[in-house]
Amino acid sequence: MTLIDRSAPAGEQRPTHRSRAALSAGLVALIGLLVVVCFFSITMGARGVGLSTIWKAFTDYDPGSAAETVIRELRVPRTLIGIFAGAALGLSGAILQGVTRNPLADPGIMGINAGAAAFIVFGIMVLGTQSVSTYVWFAFAGAGVATVTVYGIASFGREGATPVKLALAGAAVTAILSSITSAIVMTNVSALNELRFWQVGSLAGRYFPVLWQTLPFLVVGLLVALGTGRALNGLALGEDLAVALGQRVRLTRIVLFVTVAVLCGAATAACGPIVFVGLIVPHLARMICGPDYRWILTYSLFLTPVVLLVADIVGRVVVSPGELQVGVVIGVIGAPAFVLLVRYRNLAEL
Repeated sequence: MTLIDRSAPAGEQRPTHRSRAALSAGLVALIGLLVVVCFFSITMGARGVGLSTIWKAFTDYDPGSAAETVIRELRVPRTLIGIFAGAALGLSGAILQGVTRNPLADPGIMGINAGAAAFIVFGIMVLGTQSVSTYVWFAFAGAGVATVTVYGIASFGREGATPVKLALAGAAVTAILSSITSAIVMTNVSALNELRFWQVGSLAGRYFPVLWQTLPFLVVGLLVALGTGRALNGLALGEDLAVALGQRVRLTRIVLFVTVAVLCGAATAACGPIVFVGLIVPHLARMICGPDYRWILTYSLFLTPVVLLVADIVGRVVVSPGELQVGVVIGVIGAPAFVLLVRYRNLAEL
């Protein structure tokens, strides 16, 4: 349990030195775990590689070596995209759960991933877009439209955008956008195979151009997101108390939603609409570090890539030499994990 300094003012409660040291040690261990998972992500798959091959791939690269080419051109960019996209999805889920004060909020449920995917599919199917750099802008547009739509619908009424109204509006927008995406896909069956990636989410076939074109947006979004912990702590106290503490609630929510739209747009452009991971990981982080969003965001930053890369590794191994897409694996292992969380922990306390 996280120890809280009760002498701190409301909204500014801080972990004691003892708990801060424990959380810092846990964070170091989590970073070490991420390094180990990255190593297995590079070495495991249909073609196993050893340490000597990895060393040669970076120090004395032989273009004629198939194993070294696989490492440099396939597995390294795949792993890096998994790190950044996973971090983006984890922080997005944590921010949405904080800003809506809804433990079931995540980019998938709130319609943001569905908006990004719908616009990408529209660009591919209707406009004939092929460039990943164009995918990014379609993804941003879709995520932005979905965010504005959800927030606009939820804002109707005297009480404004309450957590319940945001969740209901997100569910409705997700259903509509998913239906539009399916309708577009079914009108052009010849291109269905090209779009399967966008239906389930995948790290396969992602090369360095994809990473370089989405990385600036991911980095900026991640940096902004990590700085929102204090604002989320204020919102967690309730809108009235947040205003009393001097927080501009409406502006704060707009900034947070824009940050989520950037992160989800870039992540969707990079690896498709991977859902559920942004829902489960912030709860795991909250169980470890308590209610302080500064720690929740930091833990989510590293814990989500671990979960995403482990799911990707499992997908490569269980049906080798074939492969299960990471979105499928996340759904299979994530649903039971979430059921266990609900079963053994009061969801309202997460």
